[in-house]
Amino acid sequence: MSLAETVGKIDHLSGEQRECIENCNEAAQTSEWCADECLGEEEMERCARLCRDVADIASLHARFMARDSEYSGHLAEACAEVCEACAEECRQHDHGHCQVNADVLADCAESCRQMV
Repeated sequence: MSLAETVGKIDHLSGEQRECIENCNEAAQTSEWCADECLGEEEMERCARLCRDVADIASLHARFMARDSEYSGHLAEACAEVCEACAEECRQHDHGHCQVNADVLADCAESCRQMV
C-alpha cells in the first residue's frame, strides 16, 4: 500500500491535510537526498544543514497532522519557514538535486501555509 493510500484511510483528515502530509513526506525524502549529495563539499554546507532541518521538521509535522495534534498549526508555520529558507538556498546552486528539492519545498511550504 502506498503512502497516499495509507493517508487516505485516516478519516479525520481533510483533503488539504492529506495533501500537506504527502508534501511534507516528499520534502523530507528529497531533502535527505539533497543533504546527502551535498556532503563533502564545503560550499554546500549550509544547504546540507537546511536540508536536514527540513527533513526533521517536515516528517514531524506530517506525524502531528496524522494524529490530529493541537500543536500541528505551530509546526506548520515553522515547517513553511524552513522549507522557504532551504528552497532559497537550493536555488542558488546548479546541482540537479538542489533544483528538484527547491521545487518540492515550494509545494510543501505552500501547503503548510494553508494549515496555519
